[in-house]
Amino acid sequence: MKGKAIKSKAGKITVIATAAVTLFSFIIFYFGTAGFWDMGVLDRLNQRTSVTNKKIYIIGIDDRTLEQYGPVNTWSRHIPAQLVELLNRDPKARPAVIGFDVIYSEKADEEGDRHFADACKAAGNVVAALSFSFKEMPERDEKGRTVYNPYHVDYVIEPYGELKASVICGYANTAVDRDGFVRQAMAYLDYEGERVYSLSSQVYKNYQESQGREAVFPTVYGRGNRYYFSYSGKPGGYNVVSMADVLNGTVDPGLFRDAIVLVGAYAVGMQDSYSPSISHNSQMYGVEIHANIIDALLKGKTQLPVSPLLYGAVSAFLCGIFFAVIRRGKIIPVSVGTGILVVLDVLFARFMYGQGILVPVVLVPVVLLLIYGERVIEGYLAEILRRRRVVNVFKQYVAPQIVEKISKDTDFELVLGGENRHIAVLFVDIRGFTTMSESLRPEEVVEILNEYLSLTTKSIFDNGGTLDKFVGDATMAVFNAPFALDDYIFKAVCTAWDMKAGADAIAEKFEKRFGKSVAFGIGVNCGEAVVGNIGCEFRMDYTAIGDTVNTAARLESNAKRGQILISEAVYEAVRDRVEVTPIGEIPLKGKSKGVFVYQVDEVRKG
Repeated sequence: MKGKAIKSKAGKITVIATAAVTLFSFIIFYFGTAGFWDMGVLDRLNQRTSVTNKKIYIIGIDDRTLEQYGPVNTWSRHIPAQLVELLNRDPKARPAVIGFDVIYSEKADEEGDRHFADACKAAGNVVAALSFSFKEMPERDEKGRTVYNPYHVDYVIEPYGELKASVICGYANTAVDRDGFVRQAMAYLDYEGERVYSLSSQVYKNYQESQGREAVFPTVYGRGNRYYFSYSGKPGGYNVVSMADVLNGTVDPGLFRDAIVLVGAYAVGMQDSYSPSISHNSQMYGVEIHANIIDALLKGKTQLPVSPLLYGAVSAFLCGIFFAVIRRGKIIPVSVGTGILVVLDVLFARFMYGQGILVPVVLVPVVLLLIYGERVIEGYLAEILRRRRVVNVFKQYVAPQIVEKISKDTDFELVLGGENRHIAVLFVDIRGFTTMSESLRPEEVVEILNEYLSLTTKSIFDNGGTLDKFVGDATMAVFNAPFALDDYIFKAVCTAWDMKAGADAIAEKFEKRFGKSVAFGIGVNCGEAVVGNIGCEFRMDYTAIGDTVNTAARLESNAKRGQILISEAVYEAVRDRVEVTPIGEIPLKGKSKGVFVYQVDEVRKG
């Protein structure tokens, strides 16, 4: 009966644990899918070069073109007009569509402006670029909830009037993801009651119509009407000719018969380049990105992100089953099974990409490995607990960072020597302690001292500092040594503030008990100091020395009861997050020149 009870209890634990793992997995899958934090892995898995469309040509405004005609913003509009006329000179050998990835918003010269507009109108196959400036704005969704739309149009940069009236326009904005890479495109936006297509969409639409085919746009998502697309070519992967060669007659315009011609920047100095998801280590000109988007639309190689709810529910269910199965399994079969599932996840993500669905590839392996890790770690729990007990004992005497370093780093050696390092230094001393101790029993003095020193130690450790030493009723702490600490100057000030807050509570307790109380005086400074192991081979301490340390100590000695004094260097580093009262320049013992100090009145954390 006892065995059955134990077995039943174990079964209940497994059920509860499996439910917890399933719920945990769903949360990871749902919110992880929405953020697509593994896009870099998906890029390397799915983005592959393929045969680029030979009907797509780029006429690049390259370095040779700029050398011959000068900067683009100085050009007469006669130049692009001549290009349009040359390309359309032979009605039987002209391009199907010409897309200008250049925004001609300002008028140049009246005659040239009119010439360009008339040439585009006569050709009838030109798409000109405009640009939207987006501003994130709160809006109401279909359910009446307030959401923030990052694609709210703030203003529009359009072609000049005559040109706008003569061409079809599309916006040339490039959709850059939060990680800086381009893997999405925007199909269209509804602006002022009119549907405005992107430059790529408009060129694609016009080309399909010129070939007697219907333009079929992919399903889009989000307020930017976006979709993911597959690259066909890396930088330089499309047919590129110099605009100068076309204008000079070096290139036969008949080359572009029934083709898609994109005209745009193809020189580094024009600053129109982006990071494509197909090649993380190189830049791609904006006109090449448009070429890839058009190519993807023609090939139907576009994708939508998977539904977070559906993906989260299915994946969490499968991971829950996996957890329940391996909970009592042996290490080798569990390891093999985990590896097989990871491979299947990658293959599934690759298959779904081919079906037009973008599925995360890292989330499932991460959760599987977490579950697997739990199973493996369970076998070594006793050893881990033993090591933890040792670490906890040593943490009573030295800073946790040093203990962790010693416990994890087999190469760590306690040797004499130091290094110059920028640190923050805090000194805190109990005010009135000597006077109070004269009227109390020794055990009461020790009790009070221990409580105050416990407070200072906890405050230091909570903020990532290193407890340097106790000197009687004083404490010294350093920040950013021995290991690097983010925002260490502010954390030193936060430590001081925590000490002040904690001391007020302790003072009230001792006032009631002994009729006497004490308070802290605290000084904080920052700057260069020598940090390292100081002493001799058989007795050394990890500490900091130098003028920075001395100044911090003297700031503390000048602090009154309950007062935190900081140097000007500290104030400049944290001024946006503290309220202070300027004290002015005060003389410091041993220094020929005084130091300007501030009293901390308030610290704004978070």
